[in-house]
Amino acid sequence: KIAANPNLLGSFRNISALTGGLPRPLKRTGLAMTGKFEAERQTPSYLSVIEYFPFDEWGFFCYNVTLKEYGDFSIGGIGMRMRRMKNLEPRMERCADFRVGSPAARKGCWRELKPDARALWVEVGCGKGKFTAETARANPDVLLIAVERCREAMVVAMEKARDMGLTNVFFIDMDVANMEEIFAAGEIDRLFINFPDPWPRKKNAKRRLTHRSFLEKYSHVLRDGGEVHFKTDNAALFEFSLEEFAFCGLEIRNLTRNLHEHGVVGIMTGYEEKFHALGTPINRCEVVMKPFVLPPEQKKAEEEA
Repeated sequence: KIAANPNLLGSFRNISALTGGLPRPLKRTGLAMTGKFEAERQTPSYLSVIEYFPFDEWGFFCYNVTLKEYGDFSIGGIGMRMRRMKNLEPRMERCADFRVGSPAARKGCWRELKPDARALWVEVGCGKGKFTAETARANPDVLLIAVERCREAMVVAMEKARDMGLTNVFFIDMDVANMEEIFAAGEIDRLFINFPDPWPRKKNAKRRLTHRSFLEKYSHVLRDGGEVHFKTDNAALFEFSLEEFAFCGLEIRNLTRNLHEHGVVGIMTGYEEKFHALGTPINRCEVVMKPFVLPPEQKKAEEEA
């Protein structure tokens, strides 16, 4: 049973996951929720939810949980994953033209998908594709490659692209750590990193997509002068990222800690629309990439961490 504010009840799915057997989430985000939920078990325990937002199509799961008997769950954030789709495979098949099944085979020749493209852009973690599809539609002369590990989200994004009649966007399943196996040196003109997992625990800092080890990888596949466009609602992640950019000697442009303060700017992601509706400030900046290599001692320290 869940005892909570009646106004919040019914907004959660898979609520039993909050009381034990917590799976590792596929996606995580730092939301700004309010309220306190009591999970009734043999031993009462409490889940203090820092922030609240109703995602009707997502199940909520907490991570980094420390349970103290008769005490609080200590959580680093809220994770979410899409429900398993019974008809996933036929939906994926109907969108086969938008999916690149063997992305490594295209290394160095991605532009063959659109020979007249003036630029190659890559979006990391496209989710259900709102930003992806609208960006592709607004830039028909650009080839956009969208990366998404969750197939349930990817198929929704591909269906958006198909229904909008887009011909300049394709989707791949790729671990960002393997970018250099998928893209050739200097092949990418722009990289979008929108609302990535903040990995709030210090020991997981090297997993953040703006960590210097990832930035070094980006510097190899982005052309000299290429750009990384970064957005997050997580203030701590943003400040960490700015420090990482500076450490790597990268130029930061158009920095803002409240992107939509005076009205909506640019194309929003689905999450971003909901954050904005709650009044959550959106942090954004652009980073100009240049080739660099981390010192050997730095790499050794990262490997040992």
